[in-house]
Amino acid sequence: MPVMSRPHKRITAAEFLRWPDDGQRHELINGVHYVTPSPRLSHQELVGRLHLAIGNFLATRRHLGRLFVARLDVVLSDYDVVEPDLLFVAGDQQSILTKANVQGPPALVIEILSSSTRRRDEGIKRKLYEKKGVREYWLVDPKKCQVLVCRRAEDGSQPVDATLSAAADDHLETALLPGFVLSISELFSEIEI
Repeated sequence: MPVMSRPHKRITAAEFLRWPDDGQRHELINGVHYVTPSPRLSHQELVGRLHLAIGNFLATRRHLGRLFVARLDVVLSDYDVVEPDLLFVAGDQQSILTKANVQGPPALVIEILSSSTRRRDEGIKRKLYEKKGVREYWLVDPKKCQVLVCRRAEDGSQPVDATLSAAADDHLETALLPGFVLSISELFSEIEI
């Protein structure tokens, strides 16, 4: 279960980023501090598989952008600093990269759902990513062996565009990575929950 501190006042990103690194995963959402326990093996295996698949695809297409894996701070506002499992910064937004962190919304954010983060990832973080302009948000669900894809619409909303499952042998494609195809059944193959 994640730990959430409830300060009397909201914590700012500037204050948050000055805290010493204790090796845990910390996030700041609307000025509220969250600490998340270490992830399970299945979570890390899925992060690794996605990082490998997308990273290998980008190896010969560096102009498309850069892929990063947690732990990396993404500063979205004065009160919002998150650490997505994976994030992709597109070629047209390289200016948001600094030596220390990412200063603005990445093109793509990927979160692996777990019992300790599911409600936050599906709720307040999804709303935050929509509000701040993330182009795509993938919610990878190991229990259901599916990927929920939320894509930015013309009106700025980020509705669910696709629910892709291993059972249906679906494949994930995205305009952010032209030519990239991910087999959902291969992604979840032999993952122990």
